[in-house]
Amino acid sequence: MSAALNAVCPYFTMYPLDFPLRVLKQYGKQGDWVIDPFCGRGTTNFAARLLEMPSVGIDSSPVAAALAQAKLAHAEPADVVETAQAILEKATPPLAIPAGEFWRHAYHERTLFQICQLREALLEECSSPERILLRAILLGALHGPRPKGRPSYFSNQAPRTFAPKPKYAVKFWTQRNLQPTEVDILDVLSARAERYLSVPPPQVEGKIHLADSRESSTFESLPAARLVVTSPPYYGMRTYLPDQWLRVWFLGGPDQVEYRYSAKQLEHSGAQHFAREMGKVWTNVLPKTTPDARLVIRYGGIHDRDADPMEVLKASLKGSGWKMVTARAVPDADSGRRQVRQFQAAPRKGVTEYDVYCHHA
Repeated sequence: MSAALNAVCPYFTMYPLDFPLRVLKQYGKQGDWVIDPFCGRGTTNFAARLLEMPSVGIDSSPVAAALAQAKLAHAEPADVVETAQAILEKATPPLAIPAGEFWRHAYHERTLFQICQLREALLEECSSPERILLRAILLGALHGPRPKGRPSYFSNQAPRTFAPKPKYAVKFWTQRNLQPTEVDILDVLSARAERYLSVPPPQVEGKIHLADSRESSTFESLPAARLVVTSPPYYGMRTYLPDQWLRVWFLGGPDQVEYRYSAKQLEHSGAQHFAREMGKVWTNVLPKTTPDARLVIRYGGIHDRDADPMEVLKASLKGSGWKMVTARAVPDADSGRRQVRQFQAAPRKGVTEYDVYCHHA
């Protein structure tokens, strides 16, 4: 059993695989359905797959949904690479190639041409396991650090988790005279496909929905789950899409950063309103669980909000049909989790996170 596929692409907000694995092993068994209404990059769904538990994941971010879908897909490494090769060999020029100072510094001209070919082909059709996995691998390789040896990312020097903001990135590159180099995309894909797919996890039933969990219709026709394991957005963390703007572009979004609020995301206009919005999700998921179901939530906060994260979470659970039984602090949430950030100062120490356990009220 290999967990390599879980690392196919980083995400700005990630929790470790051992969190859902521990919870699912403790409270579930093979064949139990699992729901994650804030699935992010699909870590809970992947943990369920490893334990042969079918699962459903829901997220309003197209990047999250694309990555989570890959966590439930199966294809041979060679088939994924051949899919990419077939797209590139068609030699069809892309309909649109982003232009401007950022794009000239971020990617070599020929590399960007091929990225756009792959992007447009996958936007046109991405339903097969091979294409779903290819899309996720491309998202993971889209930007990241430049090693001294064999390239493993397509971009000029960049963070691997969040997309560099154009103005600052151009300044960073020009001051250091960092020029984009041409990258053999198929070579990078081949190495990554072998790494992530050569030892596949079990094939297990599952579904990922690109949807808003606050809408009750999102949960229609879902099987009854014994476990709901999730980590909602922390109050005040509202930059999910801007921080992923290059991956959003690859999935059909604009070729520039947009900071406009998305109606599909939880609103951060006030702690009480945020709690009520999050409470809608707990209310919606309750009817889709068995009487003995458990809801387990990992939750924390960020430094620029005065609201106590646990008070926000407790408020969200009121009247939802779920009762909090216990909350356990996560030991040193910073340890081994924070990557080196090439475009930012060292981050401040994280706010304490908690694992909160609930059952039907």
